[in-house]
Amino acid sequence: MRINSKLIATTLLAALFAGTSAQAASVERLEHIKPELKAPPFVMDHEQATKAKPRVVEFTLTAEETEMVIDDKGTKIHAMTFNGTIPGPTLVVHEGDYVQLTLRNNAGNMFEHNIDFHASTGAMGGGDLTIVKPGEEAILRFKADRAGAFVYHCAPGGSMTPWHIVSGMNGTILVLPRDGLKDHKGKKLRYDRIYTIGEQDFYIPTDANGKYKTYPNAIMGKKEMEDVMKTLTPSHIVFNGKVGALTGENALKAKVGETVLVLHEVANRDTRPHLIGGHGDYVWERGKFANPPLINLETWFIPGGAVGASLYTFKQPGLYAYVNHNLIEAVHKGAAAHFDVEGEWDNDLMKQVKAPTKISEEK
Repeated sequence: MRINSKLIATTLLAALFAGTSAQAASVERLEHIKPELKAPPFVMDHEQATKAKPRVVEFTLTAEETEMVIDDKGTKIHAMTFNGTIPGPTLVVHEGDYVQLTLRNNAGNMFEHNIDFHASTGAMGGGDLTIVKPGEEAILRFKADRAGAFVYHCAPGGSMTPWHIVSGMNGTILVLPRDGLKDHKGKKLRYDRIYTIGEQDFYIPTDANGKYKTYPNAIMGKKEMEDVMKTLTPSHIVFNGKVGALTGENALKAKVGETVLVLHEVANRDTRPHLIGGHGDYVWERGKFANPPLINLETWFIPGGAVGASLYTFKQPGLYAYVNHNLIEAVHKGAAAHFDVEGEWDNDLMKQVKAPTKISEEK
């Protein structure tokens, strides 16, 4: 019997195409929703646990290249962003949902952009399928098949990838378990508030007098910025795009008795968050909810290219500093935030027994 290999190959390809088409049609029949994104540190409205069947969650992110001031000295950077913020908006879905992203590149931009989702599988995290030139858009869909908090970032290839990331193009996607978060014993956990903190390293060149330099556009500063990047020594290490973005009047709000989930995203460098005066009641250091959380941590470690998640119930009112506990980076580089917590003081937890007074000398 003679085997027609060409016929077999054609039949297999036809079957594969039919299967792919059938799968696509099946996904299209799912419910489609378009939630409204919020600028960080805030997170879009969402269910913590859901009884809904898997659905297609549609988002739009726009690559925006814009000049930003990153400290109180007026230091400027030609930032590259998703939706105009550093970090980009936090996307929230549930495990088993499909993420459908429209990525747009503003016509006035200088560079190609794309998006690499650490939560996805294949094609360089979607980066190979979302390369858009200025004035173009692409649509990517992937299945969120594992729960956790994940980084997304621009990754156009070569030296452009780290440059775009340290220029601001990164963010968080939160894939919640369909039945919600659980503690180390399997008990359900809930939160009253959720915030995203994006830790961003900047590499601003200085002139002969040590003053930070500015450039007419991003490409003119690229070579000198890359020279600073290669030293692995950031000029700034900040939360949410600039020094003081989450302190003072911009402090994160909470009340005594409220449980707060913090998503701490760091696309490039390792970090070690610490809540001064508080703890990590439950901490997923690498943000993956299939693993049981660590409990009662003082400081936790998040490797570069990951999102850590920490859950804490505030017990005392007042101002809390949330810092990278390399305190040199917190104090001198800018990696600090504040929580402003309202409520009644609990003397049983802490009490000033004696106010400072002058020490009397005993004769």
